[in-house]
Amino acid sequence: MHMPALHLPRFDARIRQGKQGLEIFDVFRQKYLKITPEEWVRQHLLQHLVNGLGYPKARLSVEKSIEFNKMTRRYDAVIYNHNGQYPILLIECKAPHIGIDQTVFDQAARYNRVLGVDYFLLSNGMTHLFAFVDHEAGRYRFLEEIPDWASFTALLKAV
Repeated sequence: MHMPALHLPRFDARIRQGKQGLEIFDVFRQKYLKITPEEWVRQHLLQHLVNGLGYPKARLSVEKSIEFNKMTRRYDAVIYNHNGQYPILLIECKAPHIGIDQTVFDQAARYNRVLGVDYFLLSNGMTHLFAFVDHEAGRYRFLEEIPDWASFTALLKAV
């Protein structure tokens, strides 16, 4: 399986042949996972956030279930506040061939009805959208790029 080059830094991925095909070691969940296009993006994005931009690995929650309208869904990743009490950033990943469009944004907005975060990060590995959720005005403000951890925490204090 050929995985596309992404608009994210490469990292030293541990890949092996498993029973169902190629697998990548997820350092966040401490297990091997089947490499799918979405998993490829998720691993690159999370590695970039933690190792490139300084986001704390300990505050990261990956692929957990939430209940929305009596249906169970799984978010890709969430960053929690300093004491782990509430989520501050929702991360949604898509395969590179899936555009980051209104449908993807709406999916994140539905998850956010449960999570209540102030920031979204949506990525297909090629395009990355980082947005502030202005709950009072009912709209979003988009940032030009993914901020590093120090800049992101400064944004949190400004809210």
